[in-house]
Amino acid sequence: MNTQKSDRSSLERFLGMFTDVRPGEGTTALLLALNVFLLLMAYYVLKPVREALILGEGSAELKTYMSAGHVVVLAFVVPLYGRLVAMFPRIRLINIVTIFFTSCLIVFYVLARFQVPLAIIFFLWIGIFNLMVIAQFWSFANDVYTKEEGERLFAIVGFGASLGAVVGARTADRLIEPLGIYQLMLVGAGILVAQLLITNQVDRREAGRARPGAAAAPVRKTSGTNAFAMVFRTRYLLLMALMLMLLNWANTTGEYILGSIVKHTAGEMIASGQANGLTEGQLIGDFYSKYFTAVNVLGLLLQLFVVSRVVKYLGVPWAVMILPMISLVAYNILVFFPVLMAVLAAKVLENSTDYSLNNTVRNMLFLPCTYEQKFSAKQAIDSFFVRIGDVLSAGLVFVGTTVFVLHPRGFAAVNGVIVLAWLVLAWRVGRYYKVLSEAHEAPKMNV
Repeated sequence: MNTQKSDRSSLERFLGMFTDVRPGEGTTALLLALNVFLLLMAYYVLKPVREALILGEGSAELKTYMSAGHVVVLAFVVPLYGRLVAMFPRIRLINIVTIFFTSCLIVFYVLARFQVPLAIIFFLWIGIFNLMVIAQFWSFANDVYTKEEGERLFAIVGFGASLGAVVGARTADRLIEPLGIYQLMLVGAGILVAQLLITNQVDRREAGRARPGAAAAPVRKTSGTNAFAMVFRTRYLLLMALMLMLLNWANTTGEYILGSIVKHTAGEMIASGQANGLTEGQLIGDFYSKYFTAVNVLGLLLQLFVVSRVVKYLGVPWAVMILPMISLVAYNILVFFPVLMAVLAAKVLENSTDYSLNNTVRNMLFLPCTYEQKFSAKQAIDSFFVRIGDVLSAGLVFVGTTVFVLHPRGFAAVNGVIVLAWLVLAWRVGRYYKVLSEAHEAPKMNV
């Protein structure tokens, strides 16, 4: 072990402050972190374009209804992606999909120059882009690393995602005034080209680096099984799909609870003369700027200093249960104390843990899976089932506000039940992960 440490480069020694990095691993880990950094940066550069188009050409109600539109589109796109997985080796698959999404941005820019309405199609497009391309990156990372490597090094890769979201939002804020809305589409396209070059570099680098238990060569024979059929016939994948569906259902409903309390509090401040001359919109905007900052900063700190240690000392089966346990406590508190500071603290802790620890661990869950499960089934789970959670949340809010007239306390109580079911599923997923991991490592122990 001491020889290993002495053989590490200066980069690997630096990264070793955050997780266990061994000789020869530093460059690829950093490149993968830079890769997902650019992907998240591109997405957050494009998000203001989405908001400007859907609210400018449409309405807030239209934006809400589009979650159902995403589910419909994904029902057709996910099986198509599964066929591409069966047809092409991983790097060609990634190149085709990324070039397609990049080309769409250029087409959107040209159409915008001719005053073509883009609100609905761009909103649907960016929702599919965000889910599919990010899921595809993590499929690639899962295929590059062995289970043991992924459990150690995904913490570094995940930091790239957390930082990319922060930098992307800041970049959009700086560029939107001098460049304009539509020019941000070209900025996003340029970032996607840069990250695709890095992906190809990582693929070439890892293809020539043989080590025990590593992923096989990138050219794979696959069955071409429908992604949804694969999920429904495999207990482990189905449990993951249901777990992420409930996670998103609870989280989206939690955002509604926060938003309703923020709006109510802003109205009270204005009525009581405590707004210092600010409008309701300014009070809400000021709150959310502080809220997002707190979530991003805490998420970055957790990603750097907590994630790898939780996985190392508690293991993935326990780590996947931490977020639902936090959420269960948070929503039970909100049942009794539905006040702004309580819901703020709950959502900051919940979202920062989700974006750091939980996001990293949920991608580790695919490490013991097959190639086709990592690419094809992961798309179905990370896109379709996650969006189903949005639809369920929208349905809950509609019924809760029109039929039962629930207040934030009532929604928090319902969310507590959803989170309890999510916790049970997380426990089951953790058990399956342990069993699959032991089966995955058994051949190596017998050699």
